[in-house]
Amino acid sequence: MKSFTEYLTFHVTSRRGFVNITSKIEKIVQKSGIMEGLCLVNAMHITASVFINDNESGLHHDFEKWLEELAPHEPVDQYEHNKTGEDNADAHLKRQVMGREVVVAITNGGLDFGPWEQIFYGEFDGKRSKRVLVKLLGE
Repeated sequence: MKSFTEYLTFHVTSRRGFVNITSKIEKIVQKSGIMEGLCLVNAMHITASVFINDNESGLHHDFEKWLEELAPHEPVDQYEHNKTGEDNADAHLKRQVMGREVVVAITNGGLDFGPWEQIFYGEFDGKRSKRVLVKLLGE
């Protein structure tokens, strides 16, 4: 079995946003030469996520609205975490809901998705660079 590792960096200029990273992950899978195995995609920051869902703008709007209702950014003094001088407690909570990582099967040298599935990077405390780990294992 072999492994292949690559890191991606994202810099979302707004506080929150969703970035479709499927094509970047597909290129890494091709570059790895792995034909059968698993691909782990992991947000390496505690206020960002990686998740799989549909690439539909209405759904992304609904995610944004729903997450803001679950964990509103303001007022920032509603969160204990923000008493440390941060203002991103809501981003930690949003990340917890949306998830840290995904694992996708690699079959015949490609990502083995269900219908409509795409991989997204979710940013909840943007305006700075953050890394995503892509780790492949297989043959």
